[in-house]
Amino acid sequence: MDREITPLADNDCYLALKARDARFDGSFFTGVTSTGIYCRPVCSVKTPKRENCRFFHHAAQAENAGFRPCLRCRPELAPHSVVWSIQDASYILAHQAARLLDEPEVWAEDMAPTLGTDVSSLPPEGARFALGRPGGKTRGWPEPTVAKLAAKLGVSDRHVRRIFEAQFGVSPMQYLQTHRLHTAKQLLADTNLPITQIALISGFASVRRFNAAFVEHYKLNPTQLRRQGPARVGEVGEGVTVRLGYRPPYDVQAMLAFFTKRCISAIEFVTPDAVQPALGRTFSIEAGGKLHAGWLLASFDESRSQLVLRVSDSLREVLPLVIRRVRATFDLDADPATINSVLHASFPEGDGLRVPGALDGYELAVRAVLGQQITVAAARTLAQRMVDRFGETVETPWPQLTRLFPAPAVLAAAGGDALGQLGIVRQRQAAILGIAQAVAEKRLQLHSGADVNTTVAALKELPGIGDWTAQYIAMRALRWPDAFPAGDVALHKALGVQGAKNPAKEAELASNRWKPWRSYAVIRAWSGTLERPA
Repeated sequence: MDREITPLADNDCYLALKARDARFDGSFFTGVTSTGIYCRPVCSVKTPKRENCRFFHHAAQAENAGFRPCLRCRPELAPHSVVWSIQDASYILAHQAARLLDEPEVWAEDMAPTLGTDVSSLPPEGARFALGRPGGKTRGWPEPTVAKLAAKLGVSDRHVRRIFEAQFGVSPMQYLQTHRLHTAKQLLADTNLPITQIALISGFASVRRFNAAFVEHYKLNPTQLRRQGPARVGEVGEGVTVRLGYRPPYDVQAMLAFFTKRCISAIEFVTPDAVQPALGRTFSIEAGGKLHAGWLLASFDESRSQLVLRVSDSLREVLPLVIRRVRATFDLDADPATINSVLHASFPEGDGLRVPGALDGYELAVRAVLGQQITVAAARTLAQRMVDRFGETVETPWPQLTRLFPAPAVLAAAGGDALGQLGIVRQRQAAILGIAQAVAEKRLQLHSGADVNTTVAALKELPGIGDWTAQYIAMRALRWPDAFPAGDVALHKALGVQGAKNPAKEAELASNRWKPWRSYAVIRAWSGTLERPA
């Protein structure tokens, strides 16, 4: 069942539903006409009769058709449907629009109100869409609108609405509403956060609008849903725990081995051999003009194809954004079936490999510069010295986690001499200072919602940043699935082109058969799973 090429095949969906096949989790949802509820294909309830089933690509379509989400399988836990295509322009544009709507940081670049700003001081649009706070103060992310979405895509409002509704069967704002309701529903079910706080951090302008949307879509108010849901884990002071789904196959050990090899003491630790393999990290994130710092622990429950995420109380206010970054870090929304249809012939042993991301694109960019033309171990040593010298201290439940990665403003103010004392050569000093200054001044955005071509070009204009570094950042920080660092020496060896007159050109030519999934091909080549013709 290839949803990029063929329409939704109802009979195939029903077979996957009967088998409770986790490979299709999030690829479609089943609306049951006899109950008015829609479910994931992995739902454990008794399989409904075929004549009572309607199938939808997206949860927003099911909700627009009048179905309510199942309280048992919880559709908000399904991995997202992140599709990249080389099909027609309208298809690409519609999916790019959906990707932008899913990324709150995209809209923060336009008009993120400063925490504590009086609503009356904002322009009408900013006041209308600011997230409410007692006393008329604002916080959180600004509201996407069709006009802003069209401006980012370079087309008209009318065209965005037309192609979006043709592709998804709902309007952009209906799609966004479903996304917000799913976020709120997960927080209601999994956390002890106050309902008022959940309403605001999920993107609703007021608790009244939140309650009205909930009753309209789910026929329950938020308090009723919380009472009917499972027991929540974690009280105040112990952190917040949520579950995030992914589609198998997923090579957990390979993912954690990648992070283990690059692990920096004091900011992260990895336990790959535990009953539930896990990664612990310190983390900071800026939202609404305020810096939130804390910790997280991500552990894998492979039997349920889920990642269990525990987040410190200090990050509660930005929990939806943390969840988005964690999903990107562990590549939880990848569709292995679609990717493997292109790559399996070349990498038969790599079906479960994912592209490791980054919680902080700025940190990843600095570490990428440190890794230029040296070994991973040597780059880790330099990064360790940087953390020990410039990293701010932070409290966590683990003695292994005591610092944050140095903030952009801190490195920008440190200067080349201070970096040189750590053993960082002059060329890399200039690159690190350039990245830190650009990020601190908001001139450079390094997250999965940033425009890839514009950002790669901006990176290359910085001193000491070449194509390899820019492509590596695009692959891991921007989450671009078709990034390809053609100049990578390890890649040349894997492809057997290291002896060519122009190995980068030969590698680029060899990679054409892997488009649009070359980032995944790179990870598989690095892992040694490439099968070359005899």
